[in-house]
Amino acid sequence: MSLFKARDWWSTVLGDKEEFDQGCLCLADVDNTGNGQDKIIVGSFMGYLRIFNPHPVKTGDGAQAEDLLLEVHLRDPILQVEVGKFVSGTEMLHLAVLHSRKLCVYSVSGTLGNVEHGNQYQIKLMYEHNLQRTACNMTYGSFGGVKGRDLICIQSVDGMLMVFEQESYAFGRFLPGSLLPGPLAYSSRTDSFITASSCHQVESYKYQVLAFATDADKRQETEQQKHGSGKRLVVDWTLNIGEQALDICIVSFIQSASSVFVLGERNFFCLKDNGQIRFMKKLDYSPSCFLPYCSVSEGTINTLIGNHNNMLHIYQDVTLKWATQLPHVPVAVRVGCLHDLKGAIVTLSDDGHLQCSYLGTDPSLFQAPKVESRELNYDELDMELKELQKVIKNVNKSQDVWPLTEREDDLKVSAMVSPNFDSVSVTLKNRVALQKIKLSIYVPPPLVLTGDQFTFEFMAPEMTRTVGFSVYLKGSYLPPELEGNAVVSYSRPTERNPDGIPRVSQCKFRLPLKLVCLPGQPSKTASHKLTIDTNKSPVSLLSLFPGFAKQSEDDQVNVMGFRFLGGSQVTLLASKTSQRYRIQSEQFEDLWLITNELIIRLQEYFEKQGIKDFTCSFSGSVPLEEYFELIDHHFELRINGEKLEELLSERAVQFRAIQRRLLTRFKDKTPAPLQHLDTLLDGTYKQVIALADAVEENQDNLFQSFTRLKSATHLVILLIGLWQKLSTDQIAILEAAFLPLQQDTQELGWEETVDAALSHLLKTCLSKSSKEQALNLSSQLGIPKDTGQLKKHITLLCDRLAKGGRLCLSTDAAAPQTMVMPGGCATIPESDLEGRAIEQDSSELFTNHKHLMVETPVPEVSPLQGVTE
Repeated sequence: MSLFKARDWWSTVLGDKEEFDQGCLCLADVDNTGNGQDKIIVGSFMGYLRIFNPHPVKTGDGAQAEDLLLEVHLRDPILQVEVGKFVSGTEMLHLAVLHSRKLCVYSVSGTLGNVEHGNQYQIKLMYEHNLQRTACNMTYGSFGGVKGRDLICIQSVDGMLMVFEQESYAFGRFLPGSLLPGPLAYSSRTDSFITASSCHQVESYKYQVLAFATDADKRQETEQQKHGSGKRLVVDWTLNIGEQALDICIVSFIQSASSVFVLGERNFFCLKDNGQIRFMKKLDYSPSCFLPYCSVSEGTINTLIGNHNNMLHIYQDVTLKWATQLPHVPVAVRVGCLHDLKGAIVTLSDDGHLQCSYLGTDPSLFQAPKVESRELNYDELDMELKELQKVIKNVNKSQDVWPLTEREDDLKVSAMVSPNFDSVSVTLKNRVALQKIKLSIYVPPPLVLTGDQFTFEFMAPEMTRTVGFSVYLKGSYLPPELEGNAVVSYSRPTERNPDGIPRVSQCKFRLPLKLVCLPGQPSKTASHKLTIDTNKSPVSLLSLFPGFAKQSEDDQVNVMGFRFLGGSQVTLLASKTSQRYRIQSEQFEDLWLITNELIIRLQEYFEKQGIKDFTCSFSGSVPLEEYFELIDHHFELRINGEKLEELLSERAVQFRAIQRRLLTRFKDKTPAPLQHLDTLLDGTYKQVIALADAVEENQDNLFQSFTRLKSATHLVILLIGLWQKLSTDQIAILEAAFLPLQQDTQELGWEETVDAALSHLLKTCLSKSSKEQALNLSSQLGIPKDTGQLKKHITLLCDRLAKGGRLCLSTDAAAPQTMVMPGGCATIPESDLEGRAIEQDSSELFTNHKHLMVETPVPEVSPLQGVTE
């Protein structure tokens, strides 16, 4: 059995379809036996009164017939039951039963039986009060300091307190401003009534003030009140708890001071006698009932709190000491002495489940058997281990965990994109039965999808599923690439694993250029220009980009304009005399999409022609200056965002400090001038709103800048690959180093991540000596002070690639490379002085290539020879 489950000592179910509430349960020695054992008194809304004296034969037994001492039907609904000294002339305990329109006081007595049926119990009506108003709840105590007897106070539904001095009616008073009745309790220490109003306030009224106030049999003011005779009912103290109070209990133990406990809808309060908060506890659940029951250590009080999750929590002040599971939701909880069990917890649910339980566990009678001791033969164990290792090795060599052919044929994913529109369809075709199939689609922002998640619970063998969706541009800037990715996760059930083995399959698809671009007017001048060389004759741009230009008479179009939806324009020119293409635009990052699309379409064109030796190259200067401008702009936005967030944090702290000052002024009983705190609060609030708007605007600008930086990074990687004729693996390494993040944040940004990756490459595969390899990288990434070091590393990377360095991730690449440079190139610098010299030389190598004309003839020399000249 679970350690945190309440141990059932005795339980029963009361009646059939009866309802109960927090006032329907009471524990007391109602029959005045004097043996210290309590009886359980339960009343229901159906009018049934029951008294139990449980004594199970063994723990967990249900109710026996002799456990029920008395059951009587009183006809009227029972709202609350209490036991006290309610009859004059005697200090014996009597039972008070509150009905909606009547208060009845009974004596409970038992007659010793002479036969096996046991004792007989009966109740006798001592007196009753017919109420003029509908009752809600009641409380009792020695009002006014009387000795040897208890008085009863009943609260009506319309907020009137009616006090009864045992057999006689004393007086009635309306609570000021009462709208709905709340829980009611009496504090004998301060001789006051404590209740909760519908204004979410806990209020305290002195009994003496109630007694001497003007009689309030009517809600309207009497003529005496108008003329000033009599006393008005004034509250002693109030406390706003900000939520509805569910119950109020007042306790006073020897080891702790008198306290007022209030259970709210989400908080639990402990108040002093004067209404000040002693402590409070925020609850993570919805409570249903509570009971402060004892004090086990000096100055602390233990409290039981039941909730709607069938849990009962035990707190020592605000510290959770125990949590136990109940079989029902308790609406009332009491602690008493039942039979031979002291401190039994009695809980009652709203549908009549009555249970007596205790905490803890039963002792475990299981004992582990003794292990036979025997000597171990380590030689035999070594031989057995070696044999098992051989078996494992042979199994790994002979077969795979899953055959590759079956793994590839489980599910085939294909995507079809409309060439002229933005509709995309993804088709799934499986060979075997699959389950829990989830298709996720990703496109780079600012492209968005009409649907990105598709789920199929099961696919039968040889089944085909097709889903369709649309892609559109949402923003005034361009995506870094026109490529989407469809990822499918699924499970293939097997005989050993019915739940299935998780698998993942993916498919990439290209999006049409028309999604972000329209035909435009070619421009003769532009700030940024690139020239791509090929080894084949130029192709008509009409054949490469159908739909972006009108067909001419000679079917040869060598100039074409593209207008992006964001507003920028790009011009593409094909040379008539040489094998070159030029791309030009006013924005450097806008060159990427058209350049990439040109190379892809040229490769596809010559593949259809059966030509396999087609290649592209780049013989110009790598445009690092333009690239560095985008890096600086992105970094400036990051720094600006950090400063704005710091300012916002400071203004928020200032705003909360002003609020605390104002709250202190408002709570002060003696009003004091605000000293322009309200004006300062309003100004600070406006600053907080303005800074929050500035932070959001900067985040939007940073996201757009990061997208443009990714486009420019793709372009630089493409140009470096064409310039140095890098392989596919080497280009993948460059992409991993320059594009490590899908999302840029203040905690981990692009600059420090790329700088760490480039430093690793420069100290491993591009290192010149073992001294560079010994340098350790920083283990913690943080936003740099500036972009100087990053620019230096990018320039150094290009310089080492130009001098023969090659990218590789194998362990052998960590060895220093011996580079033989054509044309007598300088070595890689080892000191800062050499680094500055290289930067000066590199400025000539990586110049701003803005005005390279297509018609200008260029000698066929390598980039390194051009640099040497």
